[in-house]
Amino acid sequence: MTAHSTSSAATTRTGTGAGGRAAVVCGIGSSLPPQVRSNADVAREGALATDDEWIRTRTGIAHRRRAADGVATGDLAAAAGRRALESSGGAPPDMLLLATTTPDRRCPATAPGVAHSLGLGTIAAFDLSAVCSGFVYALTVATGMVRSGVCERPLVIGAETYSTIVDPRDRDTAVVFGDGAGAVLLRAGDQGQREPGEVIAWDLGADGSGSDLISIAAGGSSAPDRGAELPRDKRFLRMRGREVYAHAVRRMTQSSRTALDRAGWEPPALGAFIGHQANQRILDTVGDRLGIPPRHRYGNIRDVGNTAAASVPLALADTAAHARVRPGTPTLLTAFGGGLTWGSVALTWPTARPAHNPRPPCD
Repeated sequence: MTAHSTSSAATTRTGTGAGGRAAVVCGIGSSLPPQVRSNADVAREGALATDDEWIRTRTGIAHRRRAADGVATGDLAAAAGRRALESSGGAPPDMLLLATTTPDRRCPATAPGVAHSLGLGTIAAFDLSAVCSGFVYALTVATGMVRSGVCERPLVIGAETYSTIVDPRDRDTAVVFGDGAGAVLLRAGDQGQREPGEVIAWDLGADGSGSDLISIAAGGSSAPDRGAELPRDKRFLRMRGREVYAHAVRRMTQSSRTALDRAGWEPPALGAFIGHQANQRILDTVGDRLGIPPRHRYGNIRDVGNTAAASVPLALADTAAHARVRPGTPTLLTAFGGGLTWGSVALTWPTARPAHNPRPPCD
């Protein structure tokens, strides 16, 4: 599928769904490990030829969080999910979607264990993998399920522990990635009311010809890890940063325009823009190309770094916790990740606010 491929939203440009149902964000939550790693910490630990100024200038990142030994992706996901349910204060979810590239185990999926940790019984639960685009993909899938009547209240979580797959000696990745989780709870609503938090339109795309730009070479079925010690360049995440930068800017900009067109919105109508928190220069370039004023761009890359599938919901939760956007404000979410994958969602800003915000200022 490309950014301009036919999708559900392509034939229902303003978000009308089966049976007149809408999907509405009614709960928001997040979870960040307490351990803060500064740029100086990362450079020292990996013996990297870099410093705080170099990292801040090129990425916009000053700090990132790291999960302690024994803390898995599922633990962070459960904490974020629990806070999203507390934020909602309503009925429990009837489905759980977990977007992650760092599952607790290769088998089984992590989502059923998260549902069990949350005491949700035997609801449907599954993982979705689209790397840094994972949450936007999962939010779109959950929206489609609500609109088609498959479920009423899906819980959508993006959670990652990239510290487990990043080589501390690789400057291209070690300075960028952090750990964390963010979540939203959706509920079924009446289409046409345009409630705060309603998902209006979306766009998803992928291009497998760029699959080697962000990848871990070994460990899957094409290059199994059979117990032998693998070289570092095979067992850790590798990213070709310059090529990724160009793809990310182009795809996020195109996808954003497609989602906005399907929502019937022009960029000046937007009051909030949250892009995948990968690199501040990417975010600035996409915002400039779309014509979105800096005052309407929100993020937290400085303090948490790139948290992959957790990036967008963490930024959403952080912005909501500080009541920076008025409910009902036209909002755009967009992301780009390995695969290559990308996606955008147009929604109105929800009324929900996190019951707990785990991001105090780092300095």
